[in-house]
Amino acid sequence: MALAGSGGSGVMTAGTLLLAAAAKAGAYGLMVRTSGPQIRGGEAAAMLRLGSQPMSSLDDGFDLLLAIDWQNVNRFADEIVLGPRSILIGDPDEGEPPEVFKAMGARYAPLGMKKMAKAIPGSWVNMVALGLSGALAGLPLRALQDAVRDSWKKPDTLDANLQAVAAGAAAAVQIAEQLASNGGTMAQLQVSAPVTTQRWMMSGNEATGMGALKAGVRFVAAYPITPATEVLEWLAPRLPKLGGTLLQAEDELASINMIIGASFGGVPALTATAGPGLSLMTEAIGLAVASEVPIVVVDVMRGGPSTGIPAKSEQSDLSFAVSGLHGDAPRLVVAPSSMADCLGATQWAVHLAEALQAPAIVLSDQFMGQSRVITDRPPDRGHAAQRVMAVANAPDYKRYRDTPSGVSPMAIPGTEGVTYTADGLEHSEAGIPSSQSRDHVLQLDKRQRKLTLHDYGSYWADIEGEADAAVITFGSASGPVREAIARAGAQGTALRLIVLRLLSPTRPEQMAAALLGVKRVIVVEQNHGAQLYRYLRAWYDFPTPPATYHRPGPLPLRPAELLTALLEWRNA
Repeated sequence: MALAGSGGSGVMTAGTLLLAAAAKAGAYGLMVRTSGPQIRGGEAAAMLRLGSQPMSSLDDGFDLLLAIDWQNVNRFADEIVLGPRSILIGDPDEGEPPEVFKAMGARYAPLGMKKMAKAIPGSWVNMVALGLSGALAGLPLRALQDAVRDSWKKPDTLDANLQAVAAGAAAAVQIAEQLASNGGTMAQLQVSAPVTTQRWMMSGNEATGMGALKAGVRFVAAYPITPATEVLEWLAPRLPKLGGTLLQAEDELASINMIIGASFGGVPALTATAGPGLSLMTEAIGLAVASEVPIVVVDVMRGGPSTGIPAKSEQSDLSFAVSGLHGDAPRLVVAPSSMADCLGATQWAVHLAEALQAPAIVLSDQFMGQSRVITDRPPDRGHAAQRVMAVANAPDYKRYRDTPSGVSPMAIPGTEGVTYTADGLEHSEAGIPSSQSRDHVLQLDKRQRKLTLHDYGSYWADIEGEADAAVITFGSASGPVREAIARAGAQGTALRLIVLRLLSPTRPEQMAAALLGVKRVIVVEQNHGAQLYRYLRAWYDFPTPPATYHRPGPLPLRPAELLTALLEWRNA
């Protein structure tokens, strides 16, 4: 379902409450936000998918488009795909539906929603829309009203808006009867099994913040930027309760240097940004590499380059994340595979950064970051910040000693007898600035070795299925890819799935094991330049040259388009 309208019409609130009601009814669900180029104001839509199984992808089309008004909603025609079985609901007092939606063949049911709201003093039209859309989807009125009660912050208007929800639900019955009389119905949610597992409702950005806290992050500095700001908003009231600090810096350069300073002082630290901010942080990330100071940078990717498309998703920062520093500068790059996995992947990234004394970049994206999902409670993998520390008065202390693992004890400033200098200059094992070839090569080898030799375990990738043809992907692309592979399996075509979580450093031996028995490979991603494909070709050996399916945002990858592409590739 899609709820659309102009900025301020409350469609995002209605969508969030609709998702909450679905959770109360025992369903799973996903809500994806979309808006115009203005970021704030202008047209907006909440796109939802509800069902009886967990989901991390939108479907190929929509059963319902409900528009509170039609102000520029036609701009979403590529995203909100309707068909002959779809229902189109709009307020006739706000004009007629755009021709682009009529041309899709959807059945139109006009309804004066604003008049309905005005008839109930103190109510809002988006609550009429909530009751209408929820009832059409088969959600109980009680679940819809309970969702409103749980979130309502103005007691004097609660009763009026509960009435508005009920009025919308009653109108849904009339619309359903009208459709039935014309030989049509709308698909309804079927949830019969009782809920036996604990479920959470959260966005990927909220999950990222929780993963940071669970891992031990206690200092965050950042500058707000779409679509990463919700990470900071979620952390701001929670971090101080754990003895931590969040600081809004004056810009991205300040924020990255602040977390380097906090980490140098012994406090696990993180910042969150998007592509333009990551670009500004490049030099300081190199400082963290050279000085071996652990930090975590969350990049919630968006369409680029430059300002690009701030409120739309795209996996186009990959090449920059794995390669975009001057000099030989090894770093960790981790990509969560779903909204729920934003928690585990961020928690793991903090753990790796601290254990290996290196910067870690977490590649989330707008789709995962700003979407909300009903999901089973994510598992706690126990990853936590744990740093190899120097003890006071350690004999012959050398901060950058060339150890077999590449990790050397880190002293906290003020610890007696283990003082050292940390800066961006190349240095000797003792930290003394040096331009000597021996010192440079030794430190380059050390910084690379500690990342290469570390045992990352099985969490480096999700490997599913047994087949001689494999699909490799990462991040938010894994949701629609997984669904497309399931549909292919139902049609008799088996495919193996490899979802990469650790992008850097590369794991040649583990990849070879994952591809054992595979004869053909295809790489699927959401960017214009096939960045993952080119990266994998550079670092991994494949049984045959892999194929690639890639396209940029802002449209999300859909299961049907991927099913078509995978079957064509498999049968070629």
